[in-house]
Amino acid sequence: MKLFYALIRLIEKIILWFYPPFKKFMPEQTFKYAATGGANTALDIFLYFIFYHFVLNKEIVDLGFYAISPHIAAFIMSFTITFPIGFVLAKYISFPGSFLRKRVQFFRYGLSVMGSVLLNYIFLKLFVEHFGWYPTPSKMLTTLIAILFSYTAQKYFTFKVEIKK
Repeated sequence: MKLFYALIRLIEKIILWFYPPFKKFMPEQTFKYAATGGANTALDIFLYFIFYHFVLNKEIVDLGFYAISPHIAAFIMSFTITFPIGFVLAKYISFPGSFLRKRVQFFRYGLSVMGSVLLNYIFLKLFVEHFGWYPTPSKMLTTLIAILFSYTAQKYFTFKVEIKK
């Protein structure tokens, strides 16, 4: 556990080192969210690209009872890695002031992420299958839409800080 908290402190120090030029434009919490969320999103897009092009070879995943398009399968694969990373970064760096129980935060985080997953699914289907756009740029645009939803949900729901009267 010592290593875990040391790593969290190191990540936070690195993020805060870059914060001064942005101090005039955004609060520290928003900057931390942008930095951690941006890093996790970059990892997600990188993994999506690798899974789509090299692991799945742009081929349909046939489960026997259901076929999954390669762009959706790549999304699912990258999600399984970035979901827990995103929770840890949000809980310990972006929104450390919330004193809700960890399991409540994790459940709420799961709900907000499911909202983002639904948005990802809908917009990837729309952009790739209906508009005929390339999958990776479609994923990037979809991610921007999901980020707006995610920040709002996490700040005001998942990691809400209750002010005692």
